[in-house]
Amino acid sequence: MARTPSNMLPLGTRAPGFILPDTVSGGDRDLQELRGSKGTLIMFICNHCPFVKHVNSELVRLAGDYMPRGVSFIAVSSNDVANYPDDSPAKMKETARREGYPFPYLYDETQEVARQYDAACTPDFYLFNDKLELVYRGQLDDSRPGNGIPVSGEDLEGAIRLLLKGEPIPPEQKPSIGCNIKWKVNP
Repeated sequence: MARTPSNMLPLGTRAPGFILPDTVSGGDRDLQELRGSKGTLIMFICNHCPFVKHVNSELVRLAGDYMPRGVSFIAVSSNDVANYPDDSPAKMKETARREGYPFPYLYDETQEVARQYDAACTPDFYLFNDKLELVYRGQLDDSRPGNGIPVSGEDLEGAIRLLLKGEPIPPEQKPSIGCNIKWKVNP
């Protein structure tokens, strides 16, 4: 199990726009359409990564708590599906239904969106304010598969709470750790 940290995109970075297919609804979804009135969380995840499997239920809980309060949740998978068929769009749809994702699960086939966000691992979290300016990028919490620390979502949830209160989010943020994004190898 690889342990790749986030690249930690600079705070204040404006969210790069995108239009990607939603594996659940079957339609294309635009960041401008999906953004939240108070904030937007973009999560790079995938189906097969043990780090993502470890936190799936917490992602669903956080989305259930904060989507009604104006924070949009958007999941993106950018993995190379030729070499990792468990991350294919059909399997993404199955995972979204099985896990009960209340958010769209978008497929970044060209991997361009992952590159624009400088995403490195799954899960990788990017929280933007209502102006789509990056206010948090980092870990969900200190829990990892096998380390015995319960999944709490405390780091990410703390950032969301401060965002909703209009208070500054401390810039000292721990990177997420997970499986590396499975980049396509150019022939």
